[in-house]
Amino acid sequence: MNALPFEFRGETLHLLPSGALHWPARRLLCVSDLHFGKADRLARSGGPMLPPYDTEETLTRLAQDITETAPAEVICLGDSFDDLEAARGLGAALVARLTGLMAGLSWTWILGNHDPGPIDLGGSCRSESRIGPFVFRHIAEPTGTGEVSGHYHPKARITLRGRTLTRRCALLDDRRLILPAYGAYTGGLFCDRPELSGLMGAGAEMLVLGARPIRLPMPRPPASKSPALRSSST
Repeated sequence: MNALPFEFRGETLHLLPSGALHWPARRLLCVSDLHFGKADRLARSGGPMLPPYDTEETLTRLAQDITETAPAEVICLGDSFDDLEAARGLGAALVARLTGLMAGLSWTWILGNHDPGPIDLGGSCRSESRIGPFVFRHIAEPTGTGEVSGHYHPKARITLRGRTLTRRCALLDDRRLILPAYGAYTGGLFCDRPELSGLMGAGAEMLVLGARPIRLPMPRPPASKSPALRSSST
């Protein structure tokens, strides 16, 4: 699977190339921000017309990760559906695929800011889930510890052989782990933005996705201009 192993809160976790998190000792697979039905929601709201295959692509990726890791438990960290209509409009074939993946597994839907609330697909719906040293929730809390969350869709900007590349990434420090968005049509927030740099502690790393994920230091925002320079430019 070319997974990237790393230590967090005394446990060995694996970040998969897809952006899923695997906890082998617990037989647990965790994904964040599936955003099923995003293409449909964008079309309904007058946004760009995207090919309506994002849910199928995301389900295919999820099916592969489930096959390769053989979990007993799956946690979806919120924003699994792009809105209420997206949840209602999956269609019978997609619902059958999803419920087929869920069969025989302990499945938890963590509620996110896009989610419509409890859904009629089985599994359990929770605001957060505490397992061992970890708390699984959608949005990181400033005082959180042992926290696994999503929401921000972090992405990295890296330079390789003179080319600048953008890749989804996870963010890791000694207190929290923020997973990348898993859904096919999800955008992202560069990890040097203040929303993320303010959450992550000194020495934080970005775990950059690719065929073989890699660990790199998390960049920080450039130093602010002095007050004198700011006032002279306005």
